[in-house]
Amino acid sequence: MKKLTLSLASLALALSTTGVMAQQVVRMGSEGAYPPFNYINEANELVGFEIDLGNELCRRAELTCEWVINDWDTIIPNLVGGNYDTIMAGMNATESRAEVISFTQAYKRPDPSAYMALVGTDPSVIQSGVIAAQSNTVQSGMVADTEATLIEFPTPDETIAAVRSGVADAVLADRDFLLTYQRDSDEFEFLDTVMPPGQGVSMGTRQSDDELRATFNAAIDEMKADGSLNEMLVEWFGDETPLFE
Repeated sequence: MKKLTLSLASLALALSTTGVMAQQVVRMGSEGAYPPFNYINEANELVGFEIDLGNELCRRAELTCEWVINDWDTIIPNLVGGNYDTIMAGMNATESRAEVISFTQAYKRPDPSAYMALVGTDPSVIQSGVIAAQSNTVQSGMVADTEATLIEFPTPDETIAAVRSGVADAVLADRDFLLTYQRDSDEFEFLDTVMPPGQGVSMGTRQSDDELRATFNAAIDEMKADGSLNEMLVEWFGDETPLFE
């Protein structure tokens, strides 16, 4: 009976360690509010670069994807808590985040962050003004390290609204995100660009999910090798986006 008990315990441990891969269904966590990375379109569909990429990675890995939308402020705690299995939400792989979760290799090279303000704004606001940033982002930390006054908002759209209303003098965010506002409008201009910390935009997983992370790394490697990842980057971010060799 003792041997049987040990066998059952070993079986339970084996089943728990296979986790997500045994189910062949991966829940993909995303914010749905950060174009062109991920956003809700006019048809109320979750779309964007990361949605296309995530679906293709799952296809190549022969996994079934189920997308879960989660607010940015709690996106890491809900991954750790098991509400989904990955994060694909324009997240830079930084050392501080890697203390809590693990990351795949980058699927987008590091890009500059940008300060954006209303046209005609004095660039000195970068050092002495009020700067809006989304909370819990690398950009909010970057502003906090300057002499400027940081004002944080839970969603990226609210940072833009703060600049429009005059609550903030400028916003600091990923340049690729801000381009969706600056490119199609004559009300905004870039004041400066700066490189953020981190190894590039990557998929986050729980630290225990080694097999899942390795599976996605293999699929990303495949897309880099055959050029399809670069094609997708150009499709969503334009010809000037940094590509993989």
